[in-house]
Amino acid sequence: MKRPYKKADLPVSDIRRFLEPGPVVLVSSHYKGKNNIMTMGWHTVLEFSPSLIGCMITAANHSFGMIRQSGECVINIPTADMIGTIIGIGNTHGTRVNKFRKFGLTAEPAATVKAPRIKECYANFECRLADRKMLDDYNFFILEVLKAQAATYPRYPKTVHYRGNGVFMISGKHVAFPEKFKRGNL
Repeated sequence: MKRPYKKADLPVSDIRRFLEPGPVVLVSSHYKGKNNIMTMGWHTVLEFSPSLIGCMITAANHSFGMIRQSGECVINIPTADMIGTIIGIGNTHGTRVNKFRKFGLTAEPAATVKAPRIKECYANFECRLADRKMLDDYNFFILEVLKAQAATYPRYPKTVHYRGNGVFMISGKHVAFPEKFKRGNL
């Protein structure tokens, strides 16, 4: 049903809660013999082939330097049952604690990068830094997915999505309209 909405102004810094539908991910990195994990609530697909993902990581984040220096990471997709771990990792600084040990996660070797995959996550995307042009000005990483793995079941797992200001959403009901879908239009 179409309806008009009563609207109110809001700070532009709050728009993320309307635009960030992608799942929260755990980004694992490796540099100089050390592993780290960070929680990331914003990323975007930039291209399908080659598979490119864009994300901004603040320079104040320990993972920023590790990924910048090593030129690689793994994007791991956790499921909703890991929400406590997701939040805990996001509130813990990697220079002070081994997050794999603290949160009971298994670092398993990746096939194409030195950064570890997180065994307990539903999917793992091994990435290398594909383009550094936007790093200095915007802390924006452009990553190419070199290898992707996902669990075979369930087909649509319950994932966590960040709405901003400590508010999360758990993915829900799926709807399909294959008869109306035209490839490449979304």
